Amino acid sequence: MSDEPGSPIVADGLTKDFGSVLANDDVSFAVDEGEVFGFLGPNGAGKSTTIRLLLGLLKPTAGTARVLGADIRDETALTAAKRRIGYLPAHLGFSEAATGEAVLDYHGAMKGDGRREELLELFTPPIARPIREYSTGNRRMLGLVQAFMHDPDLVIMDEPTAGLDPLKQEAFNEFVRTERDRGTTVFFSSHVLSEVQRVCDRVGILRAGSLVELETVDALLHRSGKHVRVHASDAAVAEITALGGVVGPERFGGGVQFVYAGDLDALLDALAAHDVRDVEIGEPPIEDVFAHYYGSEESPAQGDREASDRRENGSSAVDEREADSA
Repeated sequence: MSDEPGSPIVADGLTKDFGSVLANDDVSFAVDEGEVFGFLGPNGAGKSTTIRLLLGLLKPTAGTARVLGADIRDETALTAAKRRIGYLPAHLGFSEAATGEAVLDYHGAMKGDGRREELLELFTPPIARPIREYSTGNRRMLGLVQAFMHDPDLVIMDEPTAGLDPLKQEAFNEFVRTERDRGTTVFFSSHVLSEVQRVCDRVGILRAGSLVELETVDALLHRSGKHVRVHASDAAVAEITALGGVVGPERFGGGVQFVYAGDLDALLDALAAHDVRDVEIGEPPIEDVFAHYYGSEESPAQGDREASDRRENGSSAVDEREADSA
């Protein structure tokens, strides 16, 4: 694990045990200054628990983390650090009766709102209306405005594009890339893998509470082999798919597709030895890459872990408002 002095987030053996469920199990990683870090995993993997630990909304069972230099076990230091943090929770705790404008006024009074108008032009929530009239997408856009409007050094987001339409998702992606170029550090969990591929510099993959991978997106794709689609005769397909390194061949009318993790020269030699009508070789879909780490099924304990997350979320509306305004 890299532990540079300037790392905005450093997790060191972070563990959270709810008793029946080990939500985080000795999780260690560092996020570099000015990078976009994607935190990924299947439902119940422990992503939201990690985020709440980093923000001091939960206390670790073991281990610790530093966020902008503050130890998360030091409430005074972490409270001071959170003035430089933007936070977008998965479950927004806005008052249903308040207007979007009132919500932004409240947060602005607590931590500043120098970029408020700029962000409202980009994300366009209907701030004159009460929150109870908001769609899921409008709530999320209001949350994005409040998370970034005080120009934080670090922004932590839990599923930031949930509910956004495709145009707003792309606007968000472009905005995050611009923020990274300005030096802002962005840490977010996501299930939108195409989004991860477009905006993240590195990813950490969490499964059953444990960190199973920490790598750049480009390196993950490169190491996961090539996606190959071949149009050829049945005899040619049989010989090509017999090569070492062929993974998950799937037949279709006129050919076969598979992931190839072997020697590329050997594949090219095999293709050249047959009457191949057409061939496509490219990077594997990112969904296939992450499926390798997620597995085809969630473990039975993950349902329990989600239940623990929901129990913690039961009191999170107030906690999240406090974290946002800290």
